[in-house]
Amino acid sequence: MLSARQLFFEYLAQTSGAPVSIEIEKACGCWLYSPDGKKYLDLIAGVSVSNTGHNNPAIISAIKDQLDHYMHIMVYGEFIQKPQVVLAEKLCSLLPGNLDSVYYTNSGSEAVEGAIKLARRYTGRNEIISFVDSYHGSTTGALSITGNEKLKRAFRPLMPSVKITGFNDPESVEKISHETACVFVEPIQSEAGIILPEGDFLDKLRGKCNEAGSLLIFDEIQTGFGRTGSLFAMDCFKVRPDVVLFAKSFGGGMPLGAFVSSREIMSCLSVNPVFGHITTFGGHPVSCSAGLASLEFIIENHLAENAENAGKQFRDMLVHPQIRQIRGKGLLMAIELENTAAARKVTSQCLDNGLVTESFLFNENSIRISPPLIINRNEIDIACDILINALDGI
Repeated sequence: MLSARQLFFEYLAQTSGAPVSIEIEKACGCWLYSPDGKKYLDLIAGVSVSNTGHNNPAIISAIKDQLDHYMHIMVYGEFIQKPQVVLAEKLCSLLPGNLDSVYYTNSGSEAVEGAIKLARRYTGRNEIISFVDSYHGSTTGALSITGNEKLKRAFRPLMPSVKITGFNDPESVEKISHETACVFVEPIQSEAGIILPEGDFLDKLRGKCNEAGSLLIFDEIQTGFGRTGSLFAMDCFKVRPDVVLFAKSFGGGMPLGAFVSSREIMSCLSVNPVFGHITTFGGHPVSCSAGLASLEFIIENHLAENAENAGKQFRDMLVHPQIRQIRGKGLLMAIELENTAAARKVTSQCLDNGLVTESFLFNENSIRISPPLIINRNEIDIACDILINALDGI
């Protein structure tokens, strides 16, 4: 009989020529366990997915309870399903008042695609502005507005009427015009290597969008739900978007995404034509049950505050001559090294020693720090010891 490793390479479509390819048998809290008993401390959390930790008992209980009632019963939007409406009510109660209508999707890329359609339908315009080294997903529309040509080149021609401009560049603001349907921006650029907005850049985007009648869309797919030390990154910068996107940690480990806007804006997708945007599995009741349990756990256990404190502990401990800079907010961090070779050597050495981390799509000389938000002081000590030892070996 073939091993799981052999089956992985034989039957699964590969996304790279060199996948990490460690086999995981179980996961709990901040730890992953292989079949041979080796354990790994997880500093990635499925790329900011497992904010509440792996196999969280509260989320598992919510999933099991919903399974006893029903799973999929109808395409999204037609039947009243309690898990969907309760989660939507809870989410909207935590967002600014203009964000009070939720459209569920299965993933972040789908949330982006829905928001593209929403902005074009609502404004009657085609032009979209996004930013260099932004990442919004891999489907055609999402890839079109992603700001890295290396990822896009092989798939052109992509969606037209997209302008890619500089993040934190004041001249970018002036490119917003009465031709612009929307501006897509990550309040903190993630795959660029955790780049924070400078000064009043986001405020200026907000003001120019107001002036031009364009929608400001925040992609909070990686930054949402406590990751940055606030429940949402928009809370850190006190800027309200017209549309906000969620996914990754939204489902507590289950597939769930959403784009959220005002009822006025969102209503345009329900007329001329009806079913202007539809999805079969968006807002799956099991995923919504998990999402509600996750959101409540984050709030009740003050995980945003823990992310802020844990981020400070990482910064205090990660002092090394090979580290050029540490960027980030809360537990969304990047350790910048001298070059890509150094980063690869460190991540490889860490994996050998039981620590899972990686670099970024568009910044290969930086190392990602985005563990579950439940990580404790002892686990941070372990992680930093392994990182420092790996840095010593460069």
